[in-house]
Amino acid sequence: MKIIISPAKKMKENTDDFPADKLPQFWEEAEKLCEEIRKLSFEEARALWKCNEKLARLNFNRFAQMELKRAAAPALLAYEGLQYQHMAPVVFTREAAAYAESHLRILSGFYGVLRPFDRVTPYRLEMQAALQVGDKRNLYEFWGEKLYQAVLDEDRTIVNLASKEYSRAVEKYLQPEDRFITIVFGELQDGAVKQKGTFAKMARGEMVRYMAENQIGKLERLREFNVLGYGYAEEYSGEREWVFLRKAGTC
Repeated sequence: MKIIISPAKKMKENTDDFPADKLPQFWEEAEKLCEEIRKLSFEEARALWKCNEKLARLNFNRFAQMELKRAAAPALLAYEGLQYQHMAPVVFTREAAAYAESHLRILSGFYGVLRPFDRVTPYRLEMQAALQVGDKRNLYEFWGEKLYQAVLDEDRTIVNLASKEYSRAVEKYLQPEDRFITIVFGELQDGAVKQKGTFAKMARGEMVRYMAENQIGKLERLREFNVLGYGYAEEYSGEREWVFLRKAGTC
């Protein structure tokens, strides 16, 4: 079983808490993307990133100075944001960290697929960024089937905790024998399930932590997840989508 999650836009250097001992699987592809971004003017790069001037300048300089082989921050600790805060990998036990390394994969527009303790450097490149690389019109075409193949293991089961922007890079290539379960965290509004981004991000991180701390090996045990007021809602769930509902007003 593999668990897929999205990266976060904001990143930091963290080399103190856990060692990062491997280069990412697709670091050579990341080198190609780095070269393409270095060809851009500052204004072109800013348009690609769709961010303010301060953030654009920060990332423009990052790419100009980037040395991928010298990166030292473990991926799981390099990303910031609600999902990663609630995952709290910095307090993982050794067993939880080993579980994450075996089962968790971070999808990335720049690195493709990351294991938790792959060595990374801060960057900005969302999967939906309109970066053309050779005859590939965008990053979905650039990565093609590679991400799907990288997250597939022998039991062909994938727990999808990624946003649609990232999960579509895998979902497009699914085969009939694959089991791909998308987890939806929502609330009932007028009889319909509605997701709220902030709470969904928090819950995704909590579910990863729950799986790591409890060494979840059987998919069905995910239905026992009950954090932040969420509980499994069988009546709204299906074969490929498991819904967890949160009571309105729950903190």
